[in-house]
Amino acid sequence: MSHDKTAITANQLLAALPEAELARWQDQLEWVDLPLGAVLHESGRRPRHAYFPTTAIVSLLYVMENGASAEIAVVGHEGLVGVPLFMGGESTLSRAVVQSAGQGFRLSSRVLKEEFERSGPVMHLLLRYTQALITQMAQTAVCNRHHSLDQQLCRWLLLSLDRLSGSDLMMTQELIANMLGVRREGVTEAALSLQRAGLIRYARGRIHVLDRGGLERRTCECYAVVRAEYERLLPDRVAT
Repeated sequence: MSHDKTAITANQLLAALPEAELARWQDQLEWVDLPLGAVLHESGRRPRHAYFPTTAIVSLLYVMENGASAEIAVVGHEGLVGVPLFMGGESTLSRAVVQSAGQGFRLSSRVLKEEFERSGPVMHLLLRYTQALITQMAQTAVCNRHHSLDQQLCRWLLLSLDRLSGSDLMMTQELIANMLGVRREGVTEAALSLQRAGLIRYARGRIHVLDRGGLERRTCECYAVVRAEYERLLPDRVAT
């Protein structure tokens, strides 16, 4: 089924495809709903599809043997879920879970691999995205080790906001704690601190950001490093 070009290019990676490649992909892309909590792929298994979110946000989680987990990266309209499909690993140690409900497109693993192996612009685009994703993963590890929970929460909120059209996030403190790999009580304290500072308003699982600039000033350098790398590697342009 062929999809409207405007809908497809709501995902920045798809928008960055040259015209010929985008035209070739149109009939292969499948529009899908991505509900909150949906697991797109499990650790240790070979994904059957790659996902290109348009309005959803997906968390990549590392899951320990005891069931504990921590977020290692977040993917939204700037990218895709399924990097191992074209990097040769086939399977991944992370679990991909929808953290903010929305929609997106999916592409079969076979088609994505074939497109990557054509070399040319698709391969170079996907490799640049992979480099940006690796930067986010590395910076997340550094942040979790060296920065306060307050700063980590600010970073997480800003990365999520970059992938949403508005200033509201639907997210319980328990889910945030699972993402950051910390105790819920710590998230409660950090969220209250941000609320007292007038940066957010939090109630009943909804976080409304009141002062984005304040969050940026309060967070560590990790957010700026990640954002700059995405902007450097993945220019926001529509295919021409």
